[in-house]
This record gives sequence, structure tokens and C-alpha cells, in this order.
Amino acid sequence: MPVVVDGIQGPVRSSGPGPVGPTPGWDGRPECIHIALVNNMPDAALEDTEQQFFELLRAASDTFLVRLGLFSLPNVPRADKGRLRLDRLYFDIEELWQNRFDAVIITGAEPRQRELRCEPYWPAMTAVLEWAAENTASTVLSCLAAHAGVLHSDEVGRHPLPDKQFGVFNCRKTADHPLTYRSPDRLCFPHSRWNEVRANALASRGYTVLTHSAEAGVDLFVKKNKRSLFVHFQGHPEYGRLTLLKEYRRDIRRYLNGERETYPSMPQSYFDAGAAEFLTAFRKQALANRSPEFMSQFPKALETGVLRNTWQPSGSVIYRNWLQYIALKKAESPAFAAVPLAARARSAAGR
Repeated sequence: MPVVVDGIQGPVRSSGPGPVGPTPGWDGRPECIHIALVNNMPDAALEDTEQQFFELLRAASDTFLVRLGLFSLPNVPRADKGRLRLDRLYFDIEELWQNRFDAVIITGAEPRQRELRCEPYWPAMTAVLEWAAENTASTVLSCLAAHAGVLHSDEVGRHPLPDKQFGVFNCRKTADHPLTYRSPDRLCFPHSRWNEVRANALASRGYTVLTHSAEAGVDLFVKKNKRSLFVHFQGHPEYGRLTLLKEYRRDIRRYLNGERETYPSMPQSYFDAGAAEFLTAFRKQALANRSPEFMSQFPKALETGVLRNTWQPSGSVIYRNWLQYIALKKAESPAFAAVPLAARARSAAGR
């Protein structure tokens, strides 16, 4: 079944996932699932993140019709290009409180502060978290949003890593749960983060870790928060085939521009042997020729054919189970989405 995007003005893109129009009335049928995508990624990744979630949900949707409404937290730093896209395609956060959604997906944002509570969007983030707990069947929190969720709900802090956790990592299924139903015992997911939350701290607060990587640590974990099952990913099952390459290239550019002191580590288990050898040689030359102009020598051929999305089957099975979980909860409680926290959420988001 298709993924339909309910936008404000015009299509998200001509090759997008479905027709676009005004927000329809909430459909109580379990096979029609309404999801709010709260996309807080920086301007350069805003459109890519939309497409990544569209494609992942489309691959997982099977017999479900998925309707997406696009939102973003206020006070996320934006330039003109990002603001223009939000104005054209995204609903104001006020619309979130006033409409029914069966589920919400909240992305991370590029961190600017060491302490998450000091980020300018923190009041709006916590308002969305509280609204989601009362008004949805389930909430997906991606990467930094997962860290924000456990910090706000249970005072679980994150820990800085000595280097960026970057690449594709094998994970082991560690618990039976509706989200891992019929999934293989081994899955793989991309990770891209400088911080982590740890299994022992999560367990002490009642979280259940569903997948764990020997190299990357906790991957997928869950906990019921009031009416909503909160689903936390430290990794990124939604990433596209080229996303890690784009991030690696961005970090190299920042090094060559003098915006970071160290040359970035290569993403693990992502490039084949030939590409890794070529990029190692490029690194040696970049260290010897540190200047913004040297970025023009970066091998563009990597984008054609040598990179594969090896994690798509793992992401699809988890998200397929997630949609089935939402449909089941929707069937059990057709009038699920009351809006009891609307006033409080509006007040908190505006602070």
C-alpha cells in the first residue's frame, strides 16, 4: 500500500511517495495509519530524511495505508532554504496538538550543546514527548531524540564516546517482543553518533533492550510511556544507501575547511575493500594537502554501484512489526487519540 503525504502546498517532490493534499479527517480503520513525522534534521539533511522515512515506511507498509504529516520543532536553527521548505510543506507544530495521529516519529537534530537540556528546542521537544505519551499508540525516537526521550522521562544520561560510532554494525536480538516478531536473530543497522546510552542504566529504569551490538552497544530498546509504546533507536534503520557516504564526505570537508581538528574515521563495514583502499589513499593526501580546494579530488565514483543498503531487510521487518502493533492497538481502542494535553503542550512548546 502507498505512503501518502499530507502537505500544505504542492508535492514534496515529483517522484515522491504519493499524492499530497490537505490534512484529511482522522480515519479510524486499523488499516489506515496516521503518523506525524517530526523532522528536526539540519537543512542539508532535511529532504533526504523525509525520503528515507518515506521509503522505509513504503517497504514496510504491506496491507496498510500510511498517511504522513510533516512537522518540525520550533527553534531548530534554520537558514533560508530550510525555512522555505518548512513553510511550503510542513505543518506548524500547533497542528500537532489539534489533530489525531496514531503514531509519531521524532528524528534527532545536530547537537549544538553538550547538555541536551540547553538546546534551544528542548522545551518543544519535551512538549512533543509528553503529547505523544498520552495521544499515540506508539512513538519512534531516532538517535538524539532517543537520548532526549530517556533523559526527559527517566533521567538517563548519555555518555560521550572517544570517537564517532560510525558505520554498519551487526546486532543480536536479545529479547522477544512484537517488534522483533519473525525477525532473524542477527540484524544490522547503521549508526552515526558521538554519544551513547548504556544497557545497565536503561535496565535500571525499566527499558527492554531488543537488539544489541558487540561493537556499537545498545541498538533498539523500548518502554511503555503512559498510553504509548516508546521505541528508541540509537541507530538509523531509515538511512539510505548513500547516507553514510554523505556524512563521511561532510566530515572530511569540515576537516579540510578547518571546522574540526581531526580527520574523520571511515565508516565501518560500509565500503568494500577497493573503495576503502582508495579512501585511505585520499586520507593520506588530504593530511598532506589540508585545504578546502582538495575536496574536489574526492572520488565521486563511490556513488555509483559500489555501495549497498545491506540493512534494508532489518529495518523493514522492525517497521513492519511496528505498523502491525499500531494497527492492533487502534483496533482495540478506536477512539484512541483524544487530545488531553493540547493546552499544556502548546504552552510548553512556546516557551
